[in-house]
Amino acid sequence: MKYDELKRVITAKIEKNRDEFFRLNCHIARNPELSGKEFKSSKKLVETLRGKGYEVEYPFDGLETAFKATVGSGNHKHKVAILTEYDALPEIGHACGHSLSGSISCLAGLALSSLQDELDTDIHIIGTPNEEEDGAKCRMADDGVFDIYDEAIMVHLYNNNVPVPRLHALNSVMYEFHGKAAHSAAGPWDGVNALNAGQLMFHAIDMLRQHVRPDVRMHGIFRNGGAAPNIVPDEVTAEVYVRSASRSYLNEILKKVDNCAQAGCLATGATLSQYPTAAPYDNLRANKTGNDALFEVYEELDLKLPPTETLEHMFGSSDIGNVSFRCPAFHPCLKLTPENIEIHSREFAEYVIRDEGKEMLKVGAEIIAFHIAKIFSDEVKVQAMRADFLSE
Repeated sequence: MKYDELKRVITAKIEKNRDEFFRLNCHIARNPELSGKEFKSSKKLVETLRGKGYEVEYPFDGLETAFKATVGSGNHKHKVAILTEYDALPEIGHACGHSLSGSISCLAGLALSSLQDELDTDIHIIGTPNEEEDGAKCRMADDGVFDIYDEAIMVHLYNNNVPVPRLHALNSVMYEFHGKAAHSAAGPWDGVNALNAGQLMFHAIDMLRQHVRPDVRMHGIFRNGGAAPNIVPDEVTAEVYVRSASRSYLNEILKKVDNCAQAGCLATGATLSQYPTAAPYDNLRANKTGNDALFEVYEELDLKLPPTETLEHMFGSSDIGNVSFRCPAFHPCLKLTPENIEIHSREFAEYVIRDEGKEMLKVGAEIIAFHIAKIFSDEVKVQAMRADFLSE
């Protein structure tokens, strides 16, 4: 079957099931669950897939809200993982669009399910919870889940069309400064001010900014800054996120941020302990063959692209970066809202269940399914994509 005929089959299947999967999206959007606690959301997704004939391993990889859905013989030459997210944000719900992107992934997998023989490719749908906090994909990548796949892909909603977003590597660190309490008026000289140590760390980080590459981002907050104004703070915690376009360069910067924390302690006499607050996220590795195919799919769907500077803008961080070090992985962004509506806002969350969400459900599923069809209907492209992955 030629690619154009594959597209017609895919689109017909998407149209047939679009209403049902939009209702699925709306159900999850109206019942948001935080990262790692997506019990009802994952159950609803699993029930839907089982109702379509899938065999679902649930829980999966030791994660209560993760799953792996398969259908068919499972003995094809190639394997693809379509990744599904469904965790929400505190207070603002599905303002990252995961209810919709998760439904997109499931609909795309269903649209391809009858074409597995034609493509000689097993199409698996993997539920990957906890993206906003601790990144289930990180654990899955470490456990070798993605080592068997020729491709992993999902669509993310955004306020612009960006076929190949640049994703930062990310580390999050909690710094605990330990001082000595004393009365702030009667005997402050007897205390060691842990808050001052933390303040000096942030001042040093600010000074470090001019000496790092433009892609680096360093941002943090105090989680605890003391008990009362008349007590010299003896226990202070600060959480810092450090990002870079390169994992290797990020590791260098992390050492310098640690030095900033140590400098605060050296100046004040405080002591320091630290620990990661989430699994490290890696940058998304480029894959020329797969990326070129994504740009072609966006053109076929008549999706308008923004100016070059927007296409090259750093999108943020995601645990799919870790997947991209295990197999070719893709994270195309699809425009859901006008550009003035920011992701991670209440306004963005509202668009998920509007007519725009229903339209992007279809388009997002087509992006995933067309990309898989374009690559795996052409063995030359499959091997070129693999060669790109191995050469990085």
